[in-house]
Amino acid sequence: MSDDTHGRFRDARDDIRQTGHLPDTPQTRSEAYRLAFTDDDFLARDALRPVRLQLELLKPELGMDEAGIASTVVLFGGARIPAPGEKARNPGLERLSHFYDEARRFAALMTERSLAGGGTDWVVCTGGGPGVMEAGNRGAAEAGGKSVGLSIVLPHEQVPNQWVTPELCFNFHYFAIRKMHFLMRCRALCIFPGGFGTLDEMFEAITLIQTGRMAQVPLLLFGRSFWESIIDFDAIAEAGTISPDDLKLFRFVETAEEAIEVIDGWEHVGEKRRRIPGRG
Repeated sequence: MSDDTHGRFRDARDDIRQTGHLPDTPQTRSEAYRLAFTDDDFLARDALRPVRLQLELLKPELGMDEAGIASTVVLFGGARIPAPGEKARNPGLERLSHFYDEARRFAALMTERSLAGGGTDWVVCTGGGPGVMEAGNRGAAEAGGKSVGLSIVLPHEQVPNQWVTPELCFNFHYFAIRKMHFLMRCRALCIFPGGFGTLDEMFEAITLIQTGRMAQVPLLLFGRSFWESIIDFDAIAEAGTISPDDLKLFRFVETAEEAIEVIDGWEHVGEKRRRIPGRG
């Protein structure tokens, strides 16, 4: 149903305002009397998990639809990777700082492409945090465009980086729903060096593509030496647990320009909007 019901039904927001001005009585103070959709304690109950899952699916979906975002280019990568010249918590991370620059330049180039086409396709989307994610949102902002940040509540209180477009900065409780949103509009996926989170996101995307649960999109791994030092893809194929053809599901690239060249030459790059099967 449209939000605009032309007065046929009373607006829920009117009832929220009205109940905020009721006389103070034992009945109106009772938790039982609170409107269900304004009762945080009720919504946080275990039994309401299906409702919370649906809300986390709907809020970003509606927000991006209203912003006119038809497709995205997704950047995954380590939150700990510093910008060049920035001190890292682990000095060894500084040797990966050039990936910050590549992510930043790649995001800027893709944003320029997006703006040239009206700003609805190839919109940069990241996890909204620091490191490679910050570089992606920063590059998009510096190119004069918008970008999406899909943040998640973590114990160490990660906050969105300053470069995410505020109205496209979404926060999640459920990793699963967040990962769905990364892929629902994904037209290309670029994966930079990272840790467990990056590996989780990468393998989920590859698995969905391998099993036909998601349309094939350009899937690029930045930094061949990094990836081949931590994952022996050839050994997995030689063991027979994946097909040799599965190694064609992704490409290694080193620079922003090389990534764009591979994306443009990818066989399945034409479709603008991609959804997980079953989502419409």
